Amino acid sequence: MKAAVYRRTGDPSVLEVVDQPVPEPGPGEVLVRVAVSGINPTDWKARQGDGSGAPPKGGWQIPNQDGAGVIEAVGTGVDAKLLGERVWIWEAAWQRPWGTAAEYTLVPVRQVVRLGAASFDLGASLGIPFLTAHRCLTVGETMPNRLDVGALTGRTVLVQGGAGAVGNAAIQLARWADATVVATVSSAEKAQLAVAAGASYVINYRDEDVVAEIRKIAPDGVDAIVEVAAARNAEIDRQVIGSTGAVACYADDDGAPLTLPVRPMMISNVRWQGVLVYTLPAVAKAQAVEDVAAGAAAGVLRVGTDAGLPLHYYPLADIAEAHAAVQNSAVGKVLVVTSEQ
Repeated sequence: MKAAVYRRTGDPSVLEVVDQPVPEPGPGEVLVRVAVSGINPTDWKARQGDGSGAPPKGGWQIPNQDGAGVIEAVGTGVDAKLLGERVWIWEAAWQRPWGTAAEYTLVPVRQVVRLGAASFDLGASLGIPFLTAHRCLTVGETMPNRLDVGALTGRTVLVQGGAGAVGNAAIQLARWADATVVATVSSAEKAQLAVAAGASYVINYRDEDVVAEIRKIAPDGVDAIVEVAAARNAEIDRQVIGSTGAVACYADDDGAPLTLPVRPMMISNVRWQGVLVYTLPAVAKAQAVEDVAAGAAAGVLRVGTDAGLPLHYYPLADIAEAHAAVQNSAVGKVLVVTSEQ
């Protein structure tokens, strides 16, 4: 099989496409013929490493956490009825060498989810962004643990960075659950993407007073904030979060420190919550997987320009260029076509 691998961390040039034997699934594992592999910022950051050029654990790594394809073999203890199932994959490369940037990958059976008739493109786009967004929308003390139709009725959600992959996922999930969704963007083009995703209101933070506009929509403040740049947006978030609300921070502004005024947060019982999908509590992770799968099965989760998430395709041979595109902040979703669909 063809597989993209890196044997030392570094820039995209460390990636190479090699021939490897098709692996056999062990106990509790499935072998998936990958049709499409999705790339997220976490994938290039893992590949880049700490700058030392150190090899990945185990000496080699196939990158990319997300993907979609067909189960072709099962290990002991796995129901053979899964053979031939179309599935989406989450966290394939987390603490394992078998990422999705290959014609085949090995995955623990609990990390594959039936895709049904939905497209492989959608399946390869679900894992990291939608599971992260689900946690951001449910982590608040007064927010529900689960998302489905009506779960967020009467609530207002602010999505900072509504044109990003997690921002897009948060808009789609929140609108499915009937929330009023306010999204911030940096351009007219990105505003169109946020509207396509389903945002109720879109604010261009370069041209408009974000706090003033949000207070028009939610005079008592918003119930939840899905935050991509906590340090940069801290003052805005402080002014627009409502009583007992939660600010869910899923990115770190390249390590910039976060400063908050303690007393106003105390008085309003506001929560600032870090979110990293890999280390979510087991129950929260399971609930997110179930809800995202339900949304995909219902046809309410979408990808493509019409859903506010343009798709950019690369062949496996161009894996380095695909990783560079994500690292250079491509707008939309970068997908690697790994085998015939």
